[in-house]
Amino acid sequence: MSAATFRTAVVRIPNGPDSIEIIDVPVAEPGPDQIRVAIAAATVNPTDLGVAAGFFHTIGLVQQPEHTGLGWEFTGVVDAAGPGVDLALGTRVAGLVVGFDRDYGTYAEQIVVAAADVAPVPDGLDLLAAATVPLNGLAAAQVVDLLGDAPAGAARLLVTGAAGTVGANVAVLARERGWRVTGLARADDEEFVRGLGADFTTHAEPAWDAVVDPAQLNDRAIALVRDGGAYVGLRPGLEPPAERGISVTSVVTAFDRTRLAGLLARAAAGELPVRVHAVVSLDRAPEAHRATAKGGLRGRYVICP
Repeated sequence: MSAATFRTAVVRIPNGPDSIEIIDVPVAEPGPDQIRVAIAAATVNPTDLGVAAGFFHTIGLVQQPEHTGLGWEFTGVVDAAGPGVDLALGTRVAGLVVGFDRDYGTYAEQIVVAAADVAPVPDGLDLLAAATVPLNGLAAAQVVDLLGDAPAGAARLLVTGAAGTVGANVAVLARERGWRVTGLARADDEEFVRGLGADFTTHAEPAWDAVVDPAQLNDRAIALVRDGGAYVGLRPGLEPPAERGISVTSVVTAFDRTRLAGLLARAAAGELPVRVHAVVSLDRAPEAHRATAKGGLRGRYVICP
């Protein structure tokens, strides 16, 4: 990286992993209430695969004329601060960049964000592991908000993909809201899922009071919900249609600094799972996308620029 530019991964004409390019873009100085973060780690999430494939272009959420950036969540170290910022240089932070229509994302060597859009990373939490918390942790917490407290006499919750990054967090957080959680996952994930405090199954029968669907089973998942129960998904606009009096909602993950700080603290204390599948360089982002698309990962690919 020269003094004037930094490297970032973008997509010009979306066509899957092969359309990912590494380009140089000008270094930006932080303005008032902004910080520049030297990125230590960024995760590969299913949303990134949708950007590279052009899904979000086709539904009008990406309109960049030249290219659009990849990556939502990140960790790193504050290396510059604008006026009005009280974060010290060198502070370890985690953050989330929401939205699709942007020049570059977190697959980058650095990023300028509002100081209000990051939370400090506790000393006991590695930056690589911490990078899996912002998007996945906030998504899980906000899924559980949609689910709400377990109603009296109706507390059986099935979490699909319970060994995945979002599903595992949902399993922990939903139990704290009074739900009796069962995780649906592969047989070799049983020890991990039970370690979350959940029951375990590889095959679910119908009549659950609620289903949270990180695995995006959609129609198959809503078929497992009892009449009048609840379904919560992770893909707004792609959830199954409501039927049999079932409430159908999907999470739209929003940044919440206070909640992120709490999730990071709980991850540092070992109360929430943080799982890194593999660590790759920025140049290997296409490889990480291909592997993520195949599914079955236990943890996220983490890009270290």
